[in-house]
Amino acid sequence: MNAIIITAAGGPDVLQIASRQDPSAGEYQVLIEVRAAGINRPDVLQRKGYYPAPPGASVDIPGLEVSGVIVALGSAVTRWEIGDKVCALIPGGGYAELVLADADVCLPIPSGLSFAEAAALPETIYTVYDNVFRRGGLKQGEHLLVHGGSGGIGSTAIQLAKASGAFVSTTAGNSDKCAYCKSLGADIVVDYKRQDFLSILRDQKVNVVLDSIGGDYFEKNIDLLMPDGRLVYINAVNGKNVAVDLMKVMQKRIVITGSTLRARDVTFKAQLTREIGAFVWPLIGASFKPQVYREFKLEDAAAAHEFMETGNFLGKLVLTI
Repeated sequence: MNAIIITAAGGPDVLQIASRQDPSAGEYQVLIEVRAAGINRPDVLQRKGYYPAPPGASVDIPGLEVSGVIVALGSAVTRWEIGDKVCALIPGGGYAELVLADADVCLPIPSGLSFAEAAALPETIYTVYDNVFRRGGLKQGEHLLVHGGSGGIGSTAIQLAKASGAFVSTTAGNSDKCAYCKSLGADIVVDYKRQDFLSILRDQKVNVVLDSIGGDYFEKNIDLLMPDGRLVYINAVNGKNVAVDLMKVMQKRIVITGSTLRARDVTFKAQLTREIGAFVWPLIGASFKPQVYREFKLEDAAAAHEFMETGNFLGKLVLTI
């Protein structure tokens, strides 16, 4: 099979196409002929050498989500059949013509979606569902603040929160991105390059914050949150070390939490898959639509990474085969 490999830690040019041996399905795995693979920030971090693959995952083929057709089954797999069209969350190896996935971490491609749209679903939906609804406990009628609403995670969080009956505020970096967030259903959008989100939202009753920024956003998030608020971290691009006013945390009874998904075990991901299949999958095509901004061919992965690092896009980027 052909695959995109990371030849060394570095810029987009270190991504090169190479020939690799076709993988074989283990007892509880399916072999997927990949038609599309989502591109995510962790892929960029892995390429730069900052985010090593977990044990058992491909160390030099990036890619955390794919869509395609099942072409082989492990001996213990009974849920799927050869020819089924699925999308899957995987720990790595998605930038390839073939990839293995645990059978319990696959979902059927929703009716009416292209392979590219389906490939844009798993990583963001799993991340948002686990962090906003499970860890953050967002409920109908509560107020969610999402930082970075125009990206893959943000666009997913806005749509799913609105579908659950929440009020949604978000931050974005320019007028086009702000308009895009509004089009997805965000109630309040703050252009963080021109406005201070703390000043704009100070009188709002924010219950949950989903933050990937960190740094000086931390104290502002604490100030905004209502008593019994939940502050959920999924990244810290502006700094992981922050000063904490513990008295504010205690007085407001704020829960500070966060998670990463890639290294979680299959048992956890399988349970998450079942919940997402039951609660999120019925929304797709109605209350939720995958946001694919641009498609690139597999062999153009380096150009796709270069484009991703510009930040000049809305939603998701996808590789297609």
